[in-house]
Amino acid sequence: MAYYRPYHPPADPELVRRLSQQQTDMRQQQRLEPLAQPPRLIAGLDSSFPTEDTILSVIVVLKYPELELVEKVYHHGPVDMPYVPGFLSFREAPNLLLAYQKLQHRPDVLMVDGHGYAHPRRMGIAAHIGVLLDMPSLGVAKQVLTGQHPEPVPEAGSTAPLTDKKTGELIGEVLRTKDRVLPVFVSPGHRMDQPTATALAWACTRGYKLPEPTRLADKWAANFKAEVR
Repeated sequence: MAYYRPYHPPADPELVRRLSQQQTDMRQQQRLEPLAQPPRLIAGLDSSFPTEDTILSVIVVLKYPELELVEKVYHHGPVDMPYVPGFLSFREAPNLLLAYQKLQHRPDVLMVDGHGYAHPRRMGIAAHIGVLLDMPSLGVAKQVLTGQHPEPVPEAGSTAPLTDKKTGELIGEVLRTKDRVLPVFVSPGHRMDQPTATALAWACTRGYKLPEPTRLADKWAANFKAEVR
């Protein structure tokens, strides 16, 4: 069976240059460091594109470590930024910020469905939104974007390093969240280090592949999609 794949024209070289420079500038602000204290509230952030030119961003806030739902919000709006591989964060971040402004409870940590440091320019959506809000953030992604890694052992809780193919730099960790299920890819975004990011992702896992913050954000996205239709 053939599947429809939307056509994306080649990116404007000047746009790519400008976005690359913005990521370079943002990286100068990025800090990878341990959390000063454990979070009390942790947010899960997820974005999807109901149509080619609209975006739906969902944020859930959970108590930590209980992982009880405190609040859920969403924002649905147009996308002005064209699709450019490696720069998806520029399409997602503005709408996520609008959703964030609707929160009544301010989280201590942002867990984003996507990559943080494990990005070709170390500035995935988790790093991007963390720097913009100057908040501790981490990314939990379902697929690898860049780097190489051995396979973690089959048991839940096992990890393996995700490293840059050229330099060998550690850019993330591969975390098996459920026995014999494909792993997730965890990396810090901003104001967090790799050990803290991996520990938080594992601590938020409750028998599913995805940690609860991003799993619930994805779950509520399906409900909110019905509303925006």
